[in-house]
Amino acid sequence: MENTTEATQFILLGLTKDTKLRIPFVMIFTLIYVINAIGNLGMILLILLDSRLHKPMYFFLSNLSLMDFCYSTSVSPTVIAGLLMGDLVISYSACAAQMFIFATFTTGEVFILAAMAYDRYAAVCKPLHYTTIMPTSLCVGLAIVCHTGGFINACLHVGEAFIQTFCSSNKVHHFFCDVPAVMSLSCSDKHVAEMVLVYVDIFVVGFPLSIIFVSYMFIFITIYRMRSTAGYQKALSTCASHLTAITIFFGPIIFMYLQPSSSHSMDTDKTASVFYTMVIPMLNPIVYSLRNKEVKNAFKKLGEKIKLSLGL
Repeated sequence: MENTTEATQFILLGLTKDTKLRIPFVMIFTLIYVINAIGNLGMILLILLDSRLHKPMYFFLSNLSLMDFCYSTSVSPTVIAGLLMGDLVISYSACAAQMFIFATFTTGEVFILAAMAYDRYAAVCKPLHYTTIMPTSLCVGLAIVCHTGGFINACLHVGEAFIQTFCSSNKVHHFFCDVPAVMSLSCSDKHVAEMVLVYVDIFVVGFPLSIIFVSYMFIFITIYRMRSTAGYQKALSTCASHLTAITIFFGPIIFMYLQPSSSHSMDTDKTASVFYTMVIPMLNPIVYSLRNKEVKNAFKKLGEKIKLSLGL
């Protein structure tokens, strides 16, 4: 008879079985996580301390940094521990919690990128009415909607994943509790659950992308009509960092989640997962720091204050 004992814990098989690669990977991922933590928490602190950055764009950027830090923190320690220990045992509840935190903040980031696109539309296309279009109350409301959307989507994903019956094997062919990897272990009929999640993900990704597309369509039309070279360059530089963040974030997300789990290659998924769970959160503060004059000036001002306070 088939073994139908339900799993109470999972075994994460990790990123690689090659023992020679484990220590180099530990060093690389630890460095990435440290840069990620310093960059994102530093960005939040900088925006809080510098009154010149108390604008809608930087309010949304601080939320983006918070989400980057939170979802990467839910995964990175597990990855590093798995590389150090080999196969990593994780309880049923801990796996669900990790999946929930990761889904909440990655979904929230999808929505916050759309809110930032609308903010860029208002700044470029309606500069004279920008303060009335983007009041503080609207910015706070949009941020709450983004976080709430992430929470609801995480509830749906974790609910659909853990309503399944897990039997025969409890070995997750991944380095963290990702939805496709966990659902692949189910021995119950998961076709309906898979289709529900695909449709939910199409909405979660498609709706923000449509807002981003429409916003940038109007932005590019406005930029094209500009006669001033200075105005053209300013408008383009205003959007450059955000466009870069959108490009590097949405590609892996679409590749990973807009297909049934039966179509997934776990080895390919793990490679893509390294990029969007650890590398992207590290890149966002770097992108916004290097391409944004106001952020660079705020960093310089903060550095000067630190030097004065230390008497250097």
